[in-house]
Amino acid sequence: MDLLNTTSAVERERRLLKLIKPFHKIGAQHDRTQTVPIENIQVLRDSGYAALAVEREFGGLEVPLSEWLRLQELIAREDGPTALSIGWHMGTMYQEAQEKSWPKSHRLHVLKAVVNKGMLLNTAATEKATGSPTRGGVFQTSAKKTTEGWMINGEKTFYTLAEHLDYYLVLATIEEDGTTGLFLIEKGTEGVRVNPTWDMMAMGSTGSHDLVLDRVKVREDALLKVQMRQELPQAWLLHIPACYLGIGYAAIQEAATYARTYAPNSIGKPIATIPTVRQRLGEAMLLYQQSQSILYGVSKQWDEASKDERKTMRLPFMMTKKSVVQHAINMVDLSMKVVGAQSLAHASPLSRYYRNVRAGLHNPPMDDQTIEFAAKTLLNE
Repeated sequence: MDLLNTTSAVERERRLLKLIKPFHKIGAQHDRTQTVPIENIQVLRDSGYAALAVEREFGGLEVPLSEWLRLQELIAREDGPTALSIGWHMGTMYQEAQEKSWPKSHRLHVLKAVVNKGMLLNTAATEKATGSPTRGGVFQTSAKKTTEGWMINGEKTFYTLAEHLDYYLVLATIEEDGTTGLFLIEKGTEGVRVNPTWDMMAMGSTGSHDLVLDRVKVREDALLKVQMRQELPQAWLLHIPACYLGIGYAAIQEAATYARTYAPNSIGKPIATIPTVRQRLGEAMLLYQQSQSILYGVSKQWDEASKDERKTMRLPFMMTKKSVVQHAINMVDLSMKVVGAQSLAHASPLSRYYRNVRAGLHNPPMDDQTIEFAAKTLLNE
């Protein structure tokens, strides 16, 4: 648990950079086989990274939003799927540290397990019938009250790291009153299985399979909370743009290295001397700097804001995701234009960045929701 024995953000970043050096090579191998880079995930478990956002009273460091987003970006520079996968867990830990909404017994049991054993959890929300939960569909997964507790039935899709989680957080409609409950289910519970359906061109090594719940029986206290309309925006979702920003930066560095070293005999010097190449690299770097300013500016604002101020930050968060992801896509595209056709080869990291960065378009919040919310804000609706 090396990272938990640190006293500053600078020290944590320095130690993390050493830990993640092998992630690039390991991630590339898993990308070809479309398997989860579990070696990378295990390193993050063992280092204490999974517990950085956990409250200090349970042994975590309760790091601020802007710091763990920076660490997420650094991981994504080495391997995007690793960063996105661990990001969902980190976001869950950060959200609970902010809201403190789970029963005390579960907070103690689960959060201590995260700190001491590096255990991982993620929220199962998306369903085929409802699409993204951010669009407000009613969950088809149901929870029925029984004399012994609850019986849960349903199927969740896009459940990242499904086969490697220790706990499942499942959103389900409570049959009695139609409210939405968040249920805690331990791995290995009877009736729970993972259906290996994940087969995507982008982020294919996140293992985001389907989670099937067939007459799953849990105790009454498995209900962590009933979901209420949230006053505060979900700041932790900024791990999404942080991930894609890291991919964009990695693409720029790959293109810059190529430009400095590739010298075709037609010009007799590195292509980094060609104005159009320099133009593309410069444009890509400007997009990166703009994205950094947006992402870390907004997250630092959140860290320093009061609760009332945080209530007004929904649009900045949505704007950040849309802007940074689009910038990251453009960074990769510009980088590939520098390298040319070789960037399409499976051996080139750029072909992997190209595929993975586009997954950001389909992570919440969606662009059309952001644009509509911006219009409503402007029109005072």
